[in-house]
Amino acid sequence: MAPRSEEQYRETIRSAIDCTMPQCILPELGAAKKGKVREIYFVQDKVLMLTNDRVSAFDFVLDNSIPFKGMVLSQISEWAMQQTADICPNALVASPDPNVVVQKKMKNTMVECIVRGYLWGSMAAAYEKNERNFCGLKIQDGLMRFQKLDEPLFTPTTKAEVGHDENMTLAEVEAQLPGMSQKLKELSLKLYARGVERMRERGLILLDTKYEFGTDENGVLHVIDEVNTPDSSRLCDIKEYEEKYPKIEAEMKTGQFKSVGDLLKARPELKIKEYSKQYVRDVLLEKGFKPESATEAPKLTEDVVVECAYRYVKVCERITGQDFVFPEPKVSPQERVVENLTAAGMLQGCCALIFAGSDSDAPHIEKLKGELKKYGIPSKARICSTHKQPSTLEKVLALYNQSAEPCLIVACAGGTDALSGTASFHSVWPVVSCPPDGWNESCLKNPPLSSNA
Repeated sequence: MAPRSEEQYRETIRSAIDCTMPQCILPELGAAKKGKVREIYFVQDKVLMLTNDRVSAFDFVLDNSIPFKGMVLSQISEWAMQQTADICPNALVASPDPNVVVQKKMKNTMVECIVRGYLWGSMAAAYEKNERNFCGLKIQDGLMRFQKLDEPLFTPTTKAEVGHDENMTLAEVEAQLPGMSQKLKELSLKLYARGVERMRERGLILLDTKYEFGTDENGVLHVIDEVNTPDSSRLCDIKEYEEKYPKIEAEMKTGQFKSVGDLLKARPELKIKEYSKQYVRDVLLEKGFKPESATEAPKLTEDVVVECAYRYVKVCERITGQDFVFPEPKVSPQERVVENLTAAGMLQGCCALIFAGSDSDAPHIEKLKGELKKYGIPSKARICSTHKQPSTLEKVLALYNQSAEPCLIVACAGGTDALSGTASFHSVWPVVSCPPDGWNESCLKNPPLSSNA
């Protein structure tokens, strides 16, 4: 089979522009812990991490989804974990779907372990503003943006659940994780060195990257989350770097520009192309986006989405050494995930959602669960009063309307049974009324446009 041309790649991506996975809700697995670009489900002693196609920049999650992005990140991370298992154990257990990795459950250290080999990104921007202290490290004068550092730097940050991550010194890491800071630094630098070596073999420079670690029940550190992906790292082409950086050096020696940042405004063709989500950040900034004051990010054009997806796919092929297999377009990503997880025995592929009006309905809920279990139907229960929490009920039903697997709503409420009427009005799924107080005809008298059995 002849290799694809760049035009063929872009045509395939453009044809899938509306076939993305911004999220994948699997009610059977319970409530997901939602990150910027993934849903995380905790199943017994395992963690199912589903990487979606959303993209974030400057702590904003954009409206656009990038076709195949989730697949790329999962595949690169799985490959990188296999390449570094001799340095540090990882939590990887299985990869039942291109967007899904299953890991052993670990206790997250809650520290982002960043290693920088070049003066790049936010560090370069701060350096050009005369900042010289980073994470307790004193950086020498006379450096330029894009310059290789004498030695890679370990510059950890907090792992913020909300808002910005904050820089940490090694002493602050030690205070948070007694006896662990030096080990985290040592492992991070070794993983980065291996990443640099492997990327160099593929004609790439690993400029900087981020690792996350967790501990098992014995306190042993494991690599978790993604490793050396375009979302957790910056990469560029060796040939392009070797061609452009000497030109940048020469221009800076003329004394015409205060910083490389100023030079790039005058000579944008000297900017070194990154294989990372920096491309999205740059596009937003070129649109006049001001992250420090904005309340939302602008929508990306279709051409920008295609270019971003193309970069992700090409760097995936380059890193792993394998052709990227585009998924079958007739099946949506969400349907494929459900099919693959069901085939792997991780899902039944359906879920009954039992809604009750109060805690007093608990005995009836357990009875309903037991009956459903006889038929192999998984179920989840939610207590949500139609009268006391109407807006919450509507939000929950709207969430389940987006479920990737088929659902059944079982309304468990006595009295006037407004629950089944509200559920059938707002839900796209069938609604069955099973009141705890026996035969209750009120569920048959719900308002027009609501329907339930």
